[in-house]
Amino acid sequence: MPISPSSSAQAARAAVAHRLKELRADAGISGPELATRCGWSHPKTYRIEGARTPPSADDIRRWCEACGAADQADDIIAQSRTAESMYVEWRRKARTGLKQLQNSYVPLFKSTQLFRVYSPTMVPGLLQTDGYARGLMNTISHFRDIPDDVTEAVAARLERSRIIHEPGHQFTMVIEEPVLRYQLGDADAMAAQLGYLLTAGALPQVSLGIIPSAVPERPMWPQEVFHVYDESLVSVELLAARVQLTQPSEIALYIKAFEELRSMAVYGAGARELIIRAIESLH
Repeated sequence: MPISPSSSAQAARAAVAHRLKELRADAGISGPELATRCGWSHPKTYRIEGARTPPSADDIRRWCEACGAADQADDIIAQSRTAESMYVEWRRKARTGLKQLQNSYVPLFKSTQLFRVYSPTMVPGLLQTDGYARGLMNTISHFRDIPDDVTEAVAARLERSRIIHEPGHQFTMVIEEPVLRYQLGDADAMAAQLGYLLTAGALPQVSLGIIPSAVPERPMWPQEVFHVYDESLVSVELLAARVQLTQPSEIALYIKAFEELRSMAVYGAGARELIIRAIESLH
């Protein structure tokens, strides 16, 4: 069972806070005294120690100097940066529009050899067609009240998706059957999207599995959307944030979950049958 990614991110923040609190305690300094030495208000000390306020690099350097542990500052700063990078608010990431969000993934995509993608809610971005992506991004743009650059964002997503035709990459994707029925676009857009899944699923570098709704006694319940990049990063998509996990134990947990989900899916002719049924239901 994967740990809640938001809990994992908070635990990483808490670990930094606990380490700073221990430094203060070991130095025999009270919270108010530390605040005075650092030049900030007393409540700030307790917000940092309570993991309610993430400390800046300057905060950490002041804290360590005040505790006579300046040599530990760089290590704690690195730990804090890792903790903060795990939890990235979607609104902040997309504040300049959706195009920039799409382009931000390109370096990661190019460096990844094996992509594992699980989605219970939508067609994975790498397999989305123009009309489907446009319908989805129009909804996202409206819901999040962010700059409307949907046309540019769709073009960036389609350009990014060309990586599935570049050598040196393998893609294993698993979706739940209801994804084929969720209309994130008009009927024509859905028909085109489903038709493309028939084509893309036949590519030698793409393994597309579909978990039938009627699977009895599932060994793994539906999860949130997540992507595993090789064995170095897991990206989990929540409504409010994208959580990035880099701890080997957490990555291993998501890979284990992915394998359980993958084992329930049908492929080849079985997957094509489910897609064709969904196409027929549009008429």
